[in-house]
Amino acid sequence: MANYSVESIRTVALVGHGDSGKTSLTEALLHRSGAIPNAGSLERGDTVCDFDPLEREYRHSLASALAHCTYDGAELNLIDTPGYPDFIGQSIAALAAVETALVVVNAQNGIELTTRRMMAMAAERGLCRMLVVNKIDAERVDLPGLLASLREAFGKEVLPLNLPADNASRVVDCFFEPDGKADFSSVAEAHQALVDQVVEVDEELMARYLEQGEIAPAELHEPFERALREGHLIPLCFTSARTGAGVAELLDILARLAPNPTEGNPPLFLKGEGADAKAFRSQPDPQQHVLAHVFKVVIDPFVGKLGIFRVHQGTLVRDMQLFVGDGRKPFKLGHLLRLQGKRHEEVTRLIPGDFGALTKVDEVEFDSVLHDSHDEDQIHLKPLDFPAPMQGLAIEAKRRGDEQRIAEVLSRLQAEDPCVKLDYQASTQETVLRGMGELHLRYLLDRITGTYKLEVETRPPKVPYREAITRPAEGHSRHKKQTGGAGQFGEVFLRIEPLPRGDGFAFTDEVKGGVIPSQFIPSVEKGVRSVLACGPLAGLPVADVKVTVYDGKHHPVDSKDIAFQAAGRKAMLDALRAAGEVVLEPVVTVEVTAPETNLGDITTDLIGRRGQVTGTESLSQGLALVFGQVPLAELDGYAGRLKAITQGHGAFSMVLSHYNAAPQEVQQKMAGAYKAVQEED
Repeated sequence: MANYSVESIRTVALVGHGDSGKTSLTEALLHRSGAIPNAGSLERGDTVCDFDPLEREYRHSLASALAHCTYDGAELNLIDTPGYPDFIGQSIAALAAVETALVVVNAQNGIELTTRRMMAMAAERGLCRMLVVNKIDAERVDLPGLLASLREAFGKEVLPLNLPADNASRVVDCFFEPDGKADFSSVAEAHQALVDQVVEVDEELMARYLEQGEIAPAELHEPFERALREGHLIPLCFTSARTGAGVAELLDILARLAPNPTEGNPPLFLKGEGADAKAFRSQPDPQQHVLAHVFKVVIDPFVGKLGIFRVHQGTLVRDMQLFVGDGRKPFKLGHLLRLQGKRHEEVTRLIPGDFGALTKVDEVEFDSVLHDSHDEDQIHLKPLDFPAPMQGLAIEAKRRGDEQRIAEVLSRLQAEDPCVKLDYQASTQETVLRGMGELHLRYLLDRITGTYKLEVETRPPKVPYREAITRPAEGHSRHKKQTGGAGQFGEVFLRIEPLPRGDGFAFTDEVKGGVIPSQFIPSVEKGVRSVLACGPLAGLPVADVKVTVYDGKHHPVDSKDIAFQAAGRKAMLDALRAAGEVVLEPVVTVEVTAPETNLGDITTDLIGRRGQVTGTESLSQGLALVFGQVPLAELDGYAGRLKAITQGHGAFSMVLSHYNAAPQEVQQKMAGAYKAVQEED
């Protein structure tokens, strides 16, 4: 049984850019707290959190991992996350499970792409944020300059809780007992700045502070937590996971200052769907109904599905009955697990703030909500903002007979990672595995061939073009078929009109007088939708169109579902041919991080790819950030080109922005190719 209270729990996600030392820092925290006898290393491949064979091979984290330790009466639940942009989905998912985001920064590299992204995402979710500058013992680091850069990037709310001392061999406290000399800056001034910032959230305390001139740190706990919740304070700590400098102090800060589940901002639960959804506030009370959220799914070829969750409300007890989402049939919680890296620890109960895992419940998926009462039906977490996976490979089984098995494996990979997507391109008959980048896709292929022992063939996929219409049009079809018995009859009149880019598909029923009985309207819509997958211009999906059915005819005997499906399909095709169809190409927003000396070459290259550079920003350590929008078709091979331009020091990410009309020559080529295929058929 858990022998700790909700108030003693701290939930922390270590996030940040790759190579900032999150896994090593987690290892140092576990060792210093006594949770493990010795700290592992990435070089030896024996860390608690990087236990997957591929992680040991790649020598960096590929998935989030859980660990826990006890320190000074506090129960610390930690999530170590990957830092490379290709695996950012795992980091974003972890934000749904914690009160505190510990954003780790490499002292040598400074503010990097993922640093900014995770700071912004954590703020958007209302998490308390702390910054940790790691690797302070490395050569050629400018810690005063980095502190200034962090304050410039993230605001005056960034204030150090400690400072490096004795040539970064240790740190000196600036909050609890501010007495000592730092390598730079003033401990007394840092303490003064912290107190000034904290008391600003409490008018009564501020008045007393102005009168007395000093407030003891013991009296600042509540306003400190409030300042964290409101983003009015972003504490900064210095560490070296390698030497242990600042590790004990970081543990002390997490135990004494990080919020417990009753102090952090409440999770963003909603009850209901769509516009009717209303905010629902969970209570971190062990006596309430159970409410838990699944933020990670692992599917092991031998163990099966593992659903990893955070308890937000109530107490989970082994053998209790739970529901998954809106499911009406409960399941029995036969095994209740707590994770320490790859090790599964059987427990008898979990309380709010705990991380847990359950096995072999097929209904559990990523983002599922677990509860023990129908009072909590229709409750879900506000969706996380995952970037769209744009880089893909067309994939198929190498051996005949493996088609079903590869479909199952790909489905498992998609279930595990919210940034993995499977697309079936009807026009090319391709199954496309999409990920966040070349490294992400290589990892997925290694899983397929190594873990699941499947041989596959891959090739670059065709760009996911779409079709759209440029003007309103009308369509009509009468489907009439008479055989020996009962016939088929359905007649449909409809009109179509373009929607703004990105609005998708809308279907409206304006039929009057029952000329098409209401039970057949869904059949008409089904027929219309069947056309959307393969448009008549180039065989591409049709996007951004509104369809209104306004008239038709039926027969009291011969009208049936299949007749109105056929009539809806033919009427839609009739309308599309008159609606001025165009081919749309995807345009992505690109962020490129590279040395400032390469800025000119990068912008020139993007413009040469029909791109538009929308802005640049100077970063620390001589780096620059380039923002732009480029047609996806023009980014084939860009990773290699960027590597050549920057001598391997550049990185980029992209997310889908919108669709634009493709160049005329591209449209003509695609339409001609599709017409030739149809003529052959």
